[in-house]
Amino acid sequence: MTSRELTGFLPLSEAAPAQGDLRRKAGDLAWRLAFGAIGWPWLLASLSGGRPADKRALLDELGLPHDALPHLGSWKADVGFLRHIVREIARLRPAHVVELGAGASSLVAARALQLHGGGRLHSFDQHGGFVDATRQWLGEHGLDVDIRHAPLTQESGDWPGRWYAVDHLPDRIDLIIIDGPPWSVHPLVRGAADSLFSRLSPDGVVLLDDAARPGERLVARRWRQRWPHIDFRLMRDGTKGTLVGRRRDPALPVANDDDAGRTWRHMGRAAGIAALIATGWIARGALGEFPQPAQANSFLDEAAASRRAGLLRQSMASQVESATLDPHEIERSTGITLPALPAGWRVTDVQLFPTADSSAIAISLVTPQGEPLSFFADRAETPAEATPLMARRAGETIAYWEDGAMAYALIGKANARRVMQLAGTIAPGG
Repeated sequence: MTSRELTGFLPLSEAAPAQGDLRRKAGDLAWRLAFGAIGWPWLLASLSGGRPADKRALLDELGLPHDALPHLGSWKADVGFLRHIVREIARLRPAHVVELGAGASSLVAARALQLHGGGRLHSFDQHGGFVDATRQWLGEHGLDVDIRHAPLTQESGDWPGRWYAVDHLPDRIDLIIIDGPPWSVHPLVRGAADSLFSRLSPDGVVLLDDAARPGERLVARRWRQRWPHIDFRLMRDGTKGTLVGRRRDPALPVANDDDAGRTWRHMGRAAGIAALIATGWIARGALGEFPQPAQANSFLDEAAASRRAGLLRQSMASQVESATLDPHEIERSTGITLPALPAGWRVTDVQLFPTADSSAIAISLVTPQGEPLSFFADRAETPAEATPLMARRAGETIAYWEDGAMAYALIGKANARRVMQLAGTIAPGG
């Protein structure tokens, strides 16, 4: 079976465990059964893999034929995750990308590297035959990848399950793509990927697939505690969710939580899961990571702050304004997609605006009627959809909406009806 073919709901089978491994296997089975009972909605949602039109658009962007990728459901990366890979490679121009779990993501990452800077992809997978078939598949597309068989024979001191036998890693890694091992090894097994985080270069990025699943949410919660200098954010723009971690401090410390590691190693696995289910901990979302109603406060506060900064810059002769708007350059550099502005709207200033996760885009505008407005764009999750919603900040009206992974806001002092009317000329929902 190669990554070109349709795949079943479950990942490829593992080799039979050794006799001395049976006790640990039994404990891991208890976790899998419990998380399977909890996480079946996420597993069902992953079957679609994304809209065919989105997959075709991604392949067009990469200059690949429409049949270059198979159906992306089940255990394969979905279109949302693959698009994150392309955006980060276009933005970072990485020299070294390390991928855990080969397949469709390998093709996309290798092609994106070929288009954006020519960095090297180091990919690892636990199935030797799958590695050979994927290497041949990538070669047919003219892609040279350092793809290696890395059996699941290693034990992590801090995380359950078995880990890849990886070797000869780059000293500095610019992008880490985590698409394995499968949850059937253990629901928390991907947490051991943080053994690579100390190699993350300044401004480096971590991408975790299947991030909406309960196990990965527990992993993300602990990563946030262990690695305070990496900002982690769950993006729900795909069928399975992507956790994006951005290193924001050059002095990244190596995690040191031996006590927590011992707790995880020695906790009663089956008993722990039983307690979680019995108390309804996961069902209530008490972890702070489970699906909750989207909140717009952070996005709206940042949009309002960008408006104030733009007005202040316009009032200061020493501050340089840039009226040049190049949407293609912005998308290549930041991954932010800008909508087309109505004819006759004049751009007076375009600036990067720093947010907690990355840089957003703030644009100052003037309508043909002379109305000054501010436009704000970022990757964010809000309660809005394609049709704008309205909010108020500091006496100004904010109309905000979403389109795919992007959130947009139009801000002005005009009355609410007028701002919403103007937003309707940009938003896909009118």
